This record gives sequence, C-alpha cells and structure tokens, in this order.
Amino acid sequence: MKPHPLIILGSGAAGCTAAIYAARAGLKPLLIRGNQPGGQLTITTDVENYPGFAATIQGPWLMEQMEAQAKHCGTEIAEDHIVAANLKAKTLTGMNGQTYHFQSLIIATGATAKWLGLEGEKTYNGKGVSACATCDGAFYRNQNVAVVGGGNTALEEALYLANIAKTVTLIHRRDAFRGEKVLQERVKNHPKITIIYNHTVAEILGNPHPITGGVTGLKLQSTTDNSTQEIKVHGLFIAIGHAPNTTLFKNQIDLDETGYIIAQKGTVQTTHQGQPLKGIFAAGDVADPIYRQAVTAAGMGCMAALDANRYLESLH
Repeated sequence: MKPHPLIILGSGAAGCTAAIYAARAGLKPLLIRGNQPGGQLTITTDVENYPGFAATIQGPWLMEQMEAQAKHCGTEIAEDHIVAANLKAKTLTGMNGQTYHFQSLIIATGATAKWLGLEGEKTYNGKGVSACATCDGAFYRNQNVAVVGGGNTALEEALYLANIAKTVTLIHRRDAFRGEKVLQERVKNHPKITIIYNHTVAEILGNPHPITGGVTGLKLQSTTDNSTQEIKVHGLFIAIGHAPNTTLFKNQIDLDETGYIIAQKGTVQTTHQGQPLKGIFAAGDVADPIYRQAVTAAGMGCMAALDANRYLESLH
C-alpha cells in the first residue's frame, strides 16, 4: 500500500490547524478524527478568548469551522480511531483493523481532564463545572467559586480565579497540599481564598434546567469523620490533573513522568531515547502540560505542519 505523505492523529485545534497548513502546502494530508472528534473544545460551551471573535462563540461550532476549513483546503478526513501504532514501521491500525501507512506523522491526540466521577459533572458541564480556569474563569466574575485539588494546578487556578471571582474556596481531600511551597504560601495568604482541608465533593448542587440551570452549591464530606456541609458557589473548577492520550506510543517515543510527549526544546520534533524520530511531530495538549489552550495548540499544529513539509521535501 502506498503510504500517505502525512497523517494527522486528532481533530482538535492542533490537528485541524496542522491539516489546514499541510493541505495548503499540497501534502494531501489524511486527518483521522479519533474517538472525540473536535477535541476538548467540543465539550466547552462558551468560548470568548479565541482570537478573531468579538462575541462569545460555542466550542463545538468553532471546531466545526476548523474542520470545514481543513476539508476546503484539501484534507482527507477518516472516521476512525487508532488502536495500535508502530512508529518504526510507520504504520497505524484503526479500530476496524484497517492499516494506515505514513511517511510523516503529526500526533495531536490531546489530553483528557481527570474528573471526580460525580454525576453532577456531566449534568453541569459548561453550566458551572469546568476543568480550565483560564478558559472559563471570566464567566464567574464577582461570583463565588470553588476549586478541587491539591497540586500545583489547583493552587495556580485558585490564584488565577482570585483575580476574577468574589471568593474562591479551595477544597483538598488531605491535610496538606502537594504543590510548590511558594504557591502554597500565596494561596494561604490571599484574602479572597478560603481553604477547606480533609474534604471531598460528595455532590454538586444546582438547577438542572438545560437553559436556565446551573450550579448553586456543593455538598462536602469530611475524610476524617464523614460529616457533611454545604457551601454556596456558582462555579466548580476540577483541578486534579490531565492525562495525555499517549498510551499508543509508550516505549516508542520519549514521554515525561506524567506521560506527555517530550519534544526537542523549542520545536515539535519528537524523540526516542533522545534521538529524533524523523518525520514524527507532536502538537497541542499531548505535548503541552503547561498552557493547554486552544490558541497554543493551534500554533503548535502550524509548526508541526511546516516541519512535516520540510521533512517530506528532504526526501526528494
């Protein structure tokens, strides 16, 4: 089977942007949509920080537009989910057994937010429940919000939200944070942040109406004596981490201790055992444990497409 010049795994902001640039360069890319077409923006309702839009837009609509643009430029799109990868042989296997061969590959499989597992997270997702303060914090200006977690992410999100919200309640299941000491001190000394140790969120309270509904409070449970209490908040930010979608590439590509792809500094070039994997690039949240924004993912997608084009040109 003749290999595809370029395959792009993932159809979020990174994957679609890579497809647009690659298609305009005449690479005839194949974009494989994956099991969550459109990535994390498809579960984000209101978006007001993506450049170019004066009014608030909807995340699913934005991804529909990106994909439509990729198609218009000449991208072929496959409705498949890759279940196996052999980077050395440059082959991918789809969920129905189809084998894809490639010369160049852009991995844009993203990362998945970790959730608490509460039913209310589904009911109020986008209506008071979020996993990204920098994405959604502005919707809670001068309101009461809560953050769940005890690591750097939770501490940073609490501090970020404290500049926007009326109050921030930081809920941690243990009696001490895991995050950096300097962040802990900032949180503890911030006048707008209240800390509740040794508690978990037992239930998300609110009005489930699909249009007018939203979060109104939380039921918390003590991890020491099982007692409960309720607090009033309009927003809940889950900050217990993200899991990069890199299981396919374990032992084939260099990953950090939490599973994110390690790219060569300042590039999107992947490596294995410290050596470049020629023609294989990573873009978006799968290689970005720090920023995790649609606009940064799109920028990395652009970089990956340009690098893939240079690589393919070098083969001739």
